[in-house]
Amino acid sequence: MFIAILGRQPALGMAELERLYGSDSVSWNSASSAIIETQSFDFNRLGGSLKAGSVVSVVKSGKWPDVNKKIIQLYLDKWRNVDHKITLGISVYDLPITPRDIQKTAISLKQQLKKHQVSIRVIPNQDLALSTAASHHNKLGLSPNKVEIIVVRSSSGKFIIAESVGAQNITAFAGRDQARPKTDAFVGMLPPKLARMMVNITVGSSQKQLRILDPFCGTGVVLQEAALLGFESYGTDLSEKMVDYSKQNLLWLAKKYSHTPASQIAQGDAMDYVWQPPIDAVVAESYLGQPFSAPPSPAKLVEVRGNCNHIISTFLRNLASQIAPGTPVCLAVPAWRSNDGRFTRLPLISQLEKLGYTQIELKNVRPEQLIYYRPEQIVARELLLLARA
Repeated sequence: MFIAILGRQPALGMAELERLYGSDSVSWNSASSAIIETQSFDFNRLGGSLKAGSVVSVVKSGKWPDVNKKIIQLYLDKWRNVDHKITLGISVYDLPITPRDIQKTAISLKQQLKKHQVSIRVIPNQDLALSTAASHHNKLGLSPNKVEIIVVRSSSGKFIIAESVGAQNITAFAGRDQARPKTDAFVGMLPPKLARMMVNITVGSSQKQLRILDPFCGTGVVLQEAALLGFESYGTDLSEKMVDYSKQNLLWLAKKYSHTPASQIAQGDAMDYVWQPPIDAVVAESYLGQPFSAPPSPAKLVEVRGNCNHIISTFLRNLASQIAPGTPVCLAVPAWRSNDGRFTRLPLISQLEKLGYTQIELKNVRPEQLIYYRPEQIVARELLLLARA
């Protein structure tokens, strides 16, 4: 059994886990964490989880002193005979304690192990949980001598104690976002983490060698994440410039990461283009309309929403005529956020059956929760998880 600490928008991370491991194997542990019942867990595949750990103990009731006692007992027994120095971090989630309480636990464990000639370096807690950056840069969870103990209080009051299997590789994600030779802020900067989530949410647990289509490929972010996950990628874009950018970025990717599968990129308008089969899955960020630094006027919103709705609806009809029933589609479409936090969504969302699709239902997440945005953004990305009817 594993526990995952979900990202800033936990519903997206939960959707990714559910699609990869199945609705019967994944459940909410707290508002920011999920339990995964599996024997084989590949944390490095994920885009929507910050950390994960293998569960080593569950304290069914009590308070922090009970958890403190359990941690010291577990790791005193485990480490009393080791012959190497240990780097230790402790992260606590959803508990009403202070960083000082955590430090006391770490120092107590350190002092008791010192009696057995075991040396420990403790990473100090500025907050209850070590940041993802601190865990990543200290390589916690990646070897027996670099350990992060993760403690999470569940919604039911239990305490989950887990040993980290790694933190999100923020260096690699940042590199694929910023170090690519070609970017274009005007067409939107799809974060690689979100692109990876979208690919995982689309393909789920499939072990097949799939060919993934992105009909709005832009600078190729979806294509690169699909390739890194081992899938053949096929991209098209209306702009010749974007096609060139995608090609250059994928050449850069192939040099940086060996053994990436083949890719194909062509120029074409998604509203009427005829794609080459096979198309096993479709993952794309669609046309999002113009960016806004403040909520648009009602008249402007009607205009932009109508234009986006027309382009995306026409594309979906065109795609439906070319893919087999059951083909999964994950499409990021615009949703406009008002000052009070409400979203204006596309009309086509209530007309999906007429367009030839059904929504893929998730057990742990409602469709309207699949929205990605940063605090300052007006135009959010709503993920539509569909299947060709």
